[in-house]
Amino acid sequence: MCLGVPGEIVEVLDNHPDIATVEVSGVRRAINIGLLEGQGVEPGDWVLVHLGFALSKIDQDEATAMLELLAGMGQPDADELQAP
Repeated sequence: MCLGVPGEIVEVLDNHPDIATVEVSGVRRAINIGLLEGQGVEPGDWVLVHLGFALSKIDQDEATAMLELLAGMGQPDADELQAP
């Protein structure tokens, strides 16, 4: 199973148009956007990132829903907190 994480494009590098800076949950890193060539990726767009590659463009609503789901997966349930 693969896990893609939503990230917001912050910058597309002028000298390397296949590389962009993306922000994922407050962390910025460089990713490869070459797979999205011709789709007009620009700052403010949301992409699905896996292993340093943008796999697809997604809309902000989908990105928000995925981030909320991922955040919920990282939160312990009340039963887990009370278990010995």
